Amino acid sequence: MITCGRYIRSILYLLLLISVQFGPHAVEGVWPLPQAFTSSPERYPVNSQDFYFVYGRQSAAQQGCSVLDTAFKRYFSLIFPDHNSGSPADRLSWTIYLVPFCVPDNLSISAGKASLNAETVWGAVRGLETFSQLVYQDDFGSYFVNKTEIDDFPRFQFRGILLDTSRHFLPVQAILKTLDAMAYSKFNVFHWHIVDDPSFPYQSSTFPDLSSKGAFHPMTHIYTQSDVRRVISYARLWGIRVLPEFDSPGHTTSWGKGQPGLLTPCYKGGTPSGTFGPVNPALPSTYRFMARLFKEVSSVFPDSYVHLGGDEVDFHCWRSNPDVRVFMQKMGFGGDFTKLESQAFVLQRTSLSVVEVWRAGCYLCEVRRVVKAGLRVILASPWYLDQPGPTHNWARYYTVWPLAFKGSEEQKKLVIGGEVCMWGEYVDATNLTPRLWPRASAVAERLWSDEKQTSSVDKAFPRLQDFRCKLLRRGIQAEPLYVGHCKHEYQVDYKHTDLF
Repeated sequence: MITCGRYIRSILYLLLLISVQFGPHAVEGVWPLPQAFTSSPERYPVNSQDFYFVYGRQSAAQQGCSVLDTAFKRYFSLIFPDHNSGSPADRLSWTIYLVPFCVPDNLSISAGKASLNAETVWGAVRGLETFSQLVYQDDFGSYFVNKTEIDDFPRFQFRGILLDTSRHFLPVQAILKTLDAMAYSKFNVFHWHIVDDPSFPYQSSTFPDLSSKGAFHPMTHIYTQSDVRRVISYARLWGIRVLPEFDSPGHTTSWGKGQPGLLTPCYKGGTPSGTFGPVNPALPSTYRFMARLFKEVSSVFPDSYVHLGGDEVDFHCWRSNPDVRVFMQKMGFGGDFTKLESQAFVLQRTSLSVVEVWRAGCYLCEVRRVVKAGLRVILASPWYLDQPGPTHNWARYYTVWPLAFKGSEEQKKLVIGGEVCMWGEYVDATNLTPRLWPRASAVAERLWSDEKQTSSVDKAFPRLQDFRCKLLRRGIQAEPLYVGHCKHEYQVDYKHTDLF
């Protein structure tokens, strides 16, 4: 919950009490590119000793708004990473006020002031990210910001990253570091593919055997309820939703280890083969189990949605099982196993109101088919980043046009966004970050920015290269885009070891 209220219409003022200077541009731009962005060589010094944020007296949000209080502290450190004094000096050069104001989201930095207008607390957080990217250091270590005018808003409301924590367990710290990088690129949904066939690391309070028997290790490779709360709380302060996925009725092998009778026994030649298939929709006990599990999940994860996967359900086992075939006849399904698959969603008491398109091939054909049915769409097909590749293939993910299908304007409005998918077959905490970044940032701009202004890979390259250097300075191990260097390279803490 947002302790400071859900919506604010606000303007943040930066009052400038120092001289105007002129100098060369030292910032290539903002990533992702704002909807409208104008900058000039006119620049203003910024001193960390004289800089802090202050709420305006008429602000709808005041001190005690946890989202903005935390954001102010966080962005002070991001703007001035080498600031080592305990607190800023008493005399102000820059002050930020937050007061009600009914205008579109925009950032304006001029000779006497800078103002950030935001309709919501989340808009204010995104605006602070934009401002943080505009502040730079010269070769002598002095900070500056150029005269700038920005009008901004996201093109798509859903901008997500999926992490798979079943095929390889990702420590909580690796997830939190990913949330940091997501916020820098203005992603706003963490799609947590928390369980799958290989392991069930989510520790259920209702069914503890699911993790104690289904996780890779019952103590070291699980996410406790406390871990989950920590991730959700951390993500909230960045303005990121946590959308859990409990993929079913397929991809549930690990579930069966801790819940006997849940999976369908497979048959061969009229007798059980000893193997098991998807969740068994023919048993009343399955319905009761699912109802109790998802009741717990909905209480642990506050988001309005739970992702059910529903993909890659192998019908062979269901087809071989005589009890399942009897159940299908009783339900009037005949031999149509797609109807049985739909029944598996019914047993989880869910309605299919948002569809994620993940199929390869003509994915826009699939998008068109779904929106013609009047359903909302999240596009994932072109943005699978789990396979390694040369970093310069970021252009492949950048030049995706989500609305390039034949359809009405109303149908195209049903495409609510997209997401990067980082599956875990070949990814764990050792290679997660460099495999994601900066390639995922290319997707971030596609989902945030105006398509016509961001159609050129050549024009985007210097901004992405500059942004990649910002990620390095912020502790994100983003891969290089090409030959070159950053002013502040990634710092690794090596411990001195005596060789003799």
